[in-house]
Amino acid sequence: MSKKIAFLTAGGIAPCLSSSIGALIECYNELMPDAELSGYLNGYQGLLKGDSISLGDEVKKNYKVLFGFGGSAIGNSRVKLTNVEDCTKRGLVNEGEDPLKVAAEQLKADDIDILHTIGGDDTNTTAADLAKYLEENGYGLTVVGLPKTVDNDVFPISQTLGAWTAAEQSALFFENVANENTTSTRQLIIHEVMGRHCGWLTAAAANDYRKSLDDYEWLPEINITRERWDVHAVWIPEMKLDLESELKRLSELMDKNDCVNLFLSEGAGTDAIIKEKESAGEELRRDAFGHVRLDELNPGKWFAQKLKDSLSADKVLVQKSGYFARSAKPNDRDLELIKRSAVCAAQAALNGESGVAGLDDDNANEMSVIDFSRIAGGKPFDIDEAWFEELLSSIGQPKTAKVSNH
Repeated sequence: MSKKIAFLTAGGIAPCLSSSIGALIECYNELMPDAELSGYLNGYQGLLKGDSISLGDEVKKNYKVLFGFGGSAIGNSRVKLTNVEDCTKRGLVNEGEDPLKVAAEQLKADDIDILHTIGGDDTNTTAADLAKYLEENGYGLTVVGLPKTVDNDVFPISQTLGAWTAAEQSALFFENVANENTTSTRQLIIHEVMGRHCGWLTAAAANDYRKSLDDYEWLPEINITRERWDVHAVWIPEMKLDLESELKRLSELMDKNDCVNLFLSEGAGTDAIIKEKESAGEELRRDAFGHVRLDELNPGKWFAQKLKDSLSADKVLVQKSGYFARSAKPNDRDLELIKRSAVCAAQAALNGESGVAGLDDDNANEMSVIDFSRIAGGKPFDIDEAWFEELLSSIGQPKTAKVSNH
């Protein structure tokens, strides 16, 4: 018996959303060719409003086109179905309505049998709320998620979709930015990388960038040296920052190389920034999930102000690679993982098994469908990873203790 299958992408974009839709279509072309496919536009917002698009024969035939695009072909939004006040305020539901019920009734009205949610921890915890509501109220619908996030910070998933590509693209971004060290004396370049709670992307981007330097040819006679183009510091939320010691070390590097290149996770120091701003009476806006908007905190600018005088920098440049990196199409490594995940997700969905398809940390990194109850955000990067310890050692940065709340 044919089924009606819907896709939904939500949260911030990552280099896997359009490709995940393409990979799922590829799976259903083989497993259930006569399935009716559709996509809710702009995430849970489209589900609540009943805005969807049919993914008909032309899309099914040309699914590979989606592998060549970043972003999401069906659009994104940040909506939390259990945040009734926010959904009402945004006009997504009427006063007194329960967004979970509105979503469930829309799925019922559309005769959807399977819903695939593609997103990070917020998207999939919202999917968990929806799946639980559907089950408890007898809607008989299967929900299977795919885990995307450039931060690679979802419990218990060892590698989220799009993260490898985002690291590669962040490194590529800095390959050009690093040349700015020639525009002034004593220049501090801060490369601000995405990562609210997790420093994996910053660390991986720094590591990928340093590997790219192996292919450069240097000309020290005219000041083109690896030391000037190298990474000099990697600051991430998982490590306690001995700022006094680091400033001394970086000052010496500034004196030696006439520049300092800092890879900064946007989540590093945010607690201190929030405390400083709120103590000054500033009201910080939060999204539907309660997160302070990082674009308003501007961590790179905050650190730039703190470091300029300490390093006697003549010029400070803050560059953010986030939109550049997260908007890319997936690289080959990510695309292979996306396709593996889609196969697992589609097979589970047809078997009536809800959850999130991913590499399970708690099961020897096996690809499996993980129960929604085990999905959570805020997974920290393990600073004891051998490759990260080697990175810190190679740039001369002491490895400090882990942050206690991780």
